[in-house]
Amino acid sequence: MAGLELLSDEGYRVDGRRAGELRKVRARMGVFAQADGSAYIEQGNTKALAVVYGPHEMRGSRSKALHDRALVNCQYSMATFSTGERKRRPHGDRKSSEMTLHLKQTFEAAILTQLYPRSQIDIYVQILQADGGNYCACVNAATLATIDAGIPMRDYVCASSAGFIEDTPLADLNYVEEAAGGPQVALALLPKSDQIALLEMNSRLHEDHLEQVIEAASKACKDVYAVLDQVVRDHVHEVTTLLGE
Repeated sequence: MAGLELLSDEGYRVDGRRAGELRKVRARMGVFAQADGSAYIEQGNTKALAVVYGPHEMRGSRSKALHDRALVNCQYSMATFSTGERKRRPHGDRKSSEMTLHLKQTFEAAILTQLYPRSQIDIYVQILQADGGNYCACVNAATLATIDAGIPMRDYVCASSAGFIEDTPLADLNYVEEAAGGPQVALALLPKSDQIALLEMNSRLHEDHLEQVIEAASKACKDVYAVLDQVVRDHVHEVTTLLGE
């Protein structure tokens, strides 16, 4: 990475963005008819697919059922073709298990699980192409899929990453910026209330800079919210138009 300039003197990044600028976000809801809810999202070159089933009766052991709320079951995986190197275990490695746990924690904080006692909600997310911000793309796709399934949530959950490179906080990191190895934060935010659903940091960062980095991630989450909200509105308009015909 030594020969690569991550931030130019003019303040432009490797892919031509400004420090706080998001990659282009495209998304669609209702991509699978068989699932209760589904969504596909592209954030730059990172592509993710989310499918939601439920709420439904507990499958398998009934002893896992929670008497006062629904159990949120998540599974994260990466398609074998999602990166340059072929993965042999798309969802059995340590990183995938960690991501699965993070997704579970994030959506337990957002879904109104108390409305569905002794039930189960399944969220399956797969990365189809990886170019940085995998967790964030998964959260954003799963939010749209959960809304598509009609499952009540406290708020949208919007996620973005941020890093600190050359004394500048950068929002929505791509693979090259992630691979540079600087301090990075992944933030999942409930944007209307400013509540944090999950905050993860992968290396040490001086506390003087922490607020700037979290602020950059928080602003990026709110920018993502504006995009996702428009996607939902467009989808609802499309569906109601079809039903009206």
